[in-house]
Amino acid sequence: MTDSTTYPSPHLLSLQKNGFVVIRSLLTPSELSSLKSAASRLTDLARSGSWPFIRTVGKQFPPWPSSPPADGSGIWGVQHLLHPDLPLSKEDKDAFLKLYFSPSILNIAKQLLPEGTRDEDLVMELFNMLVRPDKDFALSWHRDDIPATATAQEEKERLVPATEPRYHTQWNLSLVDGDTSLILVPKSHTRRRTDAEREADLFEPNMPGQLVVELNAGDVAFYDNNILHRGVYSSKKERTTLHGSVGHVAGASSGKRARNVLQHGVGEWVERCDFSALGESGVKEREVAEGMRERLVKMGRENKDVGFSLDG
Repeated sequence: MTDSTTYPSPHLLSLQKNGFVVIRSLLTPSELSSLKSAASRLTDLARSGSWPFIRTVGKQFPPWPSSPPADGSGIWGVQHLLHPDLPLSKEDKDAFLKLYFSPSILNIAKQLLPEGTRDEDLVMELFNMLVRPDKDFALSWHRDDIPATATAQEEKERLVPATEPRYHTQWNLSLVDGDTSLILVPKSHTRRRTDAEREADLFEPNMPGQLVVELNAGDVAFYDNNILHRGVYSSKKERTTLHGSVGHVAGASSGKRARNVLQHGVGEWVERCDFSALGESGVKEREVAEGMRERLVKMGRENKDVGFSLDG
């Protein structure tokens, strides 16, 4: 007799239990080389003020200014790696495009989304980059879509229990060795903050139970965006980390993901994206990308004036 029982993937079990999962060496040497080159050129353009979609030191959450700070503190992120107007060569733009829609990323995403998720259920969301600032900078402890001012009851109502399906997943993929910027509290993705966490300084450097997630070049961490976490950026240590998210159509149609995604302005340019390079590796990848875009556009049409998730 054949056992037809299906079991959750090890990646999903880790995400459910701990709120994150780390997968080592996702990229081939060739992919890593192409992405590092493209990322380096884009970062230089952003630091010089030649690309306006950036995350500026001194401001944690959107909206951000369109030029680097006058005090020379720099930027800690570059937005919109799939934007059709990126001032890069087609080869560089295609490197970002092929990674975001790659089976390597999407197959893991499907394992972390509701059981039975198909390509037709996926929604294009965000693809940005996190970089070294020119002045040390740190984010406060936060959950991406629940403000620090939320009461214990509000947290309980908005957090998703471990065994319930999640309608998005987000990831950090490092292009350099020794990325230790992401710090989180394992298992905090399904529970209210403890009294100690609630009373702690938002920039507490040693939160009880915290874990520094260390990534080397090609490693990726998928994590629940409402896990208690922060980012610590050293001006003396290189960081080049691709930061993306993928959604599920059920979350898009219910509006639960709209604010977190649309607050970044992706809806303003996504319809102009050129996915022709995906046809080089087969028709299916391009069809998957087109479908993911259509579902993002639909979410934007159904959700107007979404505002911003967090202040600061």
